[in-house]
Amino acid sequence: MAKMKAVLLHKPGDVELVEMDRPTPGEGEVLMKIAACGVCGSDLARMFKKGPHKLPLVCGHEFSAWIAELGPGVEGFEVGDLVTVPPMIPCFACPPCVQGQFSLCEDYDYYGSRRHGAYAEYVAGPANLLLKVPSDLDPRAAAMVDPAAIALHALWRTHLRHGHRVAVIGGGGPIGLFAIQWARLAGASEVVSIDVSEEKADLARQAGASAAITPAEALDVAGVGFDVVVECSGNPKAEDQAVAITARHGDAVFIGIPNAEVPIADANWARFMRLEINLRGAWNSFSAPFPGAEWTTTVDAMHRGDLKWEFMITHELPLSKVGETIKAMYERTIHSSKVLFIPGMD
Repeated sequence: MAKMKAVLLHKPGDVELVEMDRPTPGEGEVLMKIAACGVCGSDLARMFKKGPHKLPLVCGHEFSAWIAELGPGVEGFEVGDLVTVPPMIPCFACPPCVQGQFSLCEDYDYYGSRRHGAYAEYVAGPANLLLKVPSDLDPRAAAMVDPAAIALHALWRTHLRHGHRVAVIGGGGPIGLFAIQWARLAGASEVVSIDVSEEKADLARQAGASAAITPAEALDVAGVGFDVVVECSGNPKAEDQAVAITARHGDAVFIGIPNAEVPIADANWARFMRLEINLRGAWNSFSAPFPGAEWTTTVDAMHRGDLKWEFMITHELPLSKVGETIKAMYERTIHSSKVLFIPGMD
């Protein structure tokens, strides 16, 4: 059987570049040759703290690929097609799926956490869930559709309108940088980024932020607040801050995963209640027909050049660097925004 390189997670903290069997596509599946795979913030805790749903596992779920082989019964694709890969594989049978709410599927599969993902040279999966992209779209952009669609899905959970004031906490990370751009494209009058470093503040300005503020600076909302607050960092203190800066009848939408207790200060709880603030969760990025308008809108915006992505790439690395790089990201010993792994760079 043909072999491939892959990065195998044996247990949290135990990451190894190995040679393993190349998967064979089954009925309705294709074999995909990975073009690029990005690092999601969820990968950090998954690989170095809490672990995925099963082990050993190849992680990585933000990816693009070329179709390398068609399994039995596959139609509508040809070898060489470039695809972006929605990482969720819904069951299509549970109540949320029947209603087209695929992000809320109760029995889903998922690349990189429940099945082998894309820190590898190849992966196999259902053909009918792939999204073909224009052949002239950069494969690196196609690998970044997932975080961009997540940002759009979150904003669509709010009442964002033309002229609104928007704050993005964690605005220097990939999802935050896309949220800034989507808010601008929706007609926001002001978009303020809040993040931890001047490097990330600079990226937020490049994304179109009106202002980029680090925690050392005072954020004076004069009791008015922002119409929409997008929380991308997952930091428990930031989750609390999101409530503190949301305006009357405003929306705070939460994307970041804290992996810790999230205390809400008494004053912020009172603000939430008395100003009738909407606190909204945002999970994944999917709608009907699968993968949804979030994905097709993102691909179109990238292809037109309306949605910028290349400026946020801080690292392009081979598979051999997955373990050490993600560990450094987890330990916060490197500055990074979007990190991409490109098989074949070794």
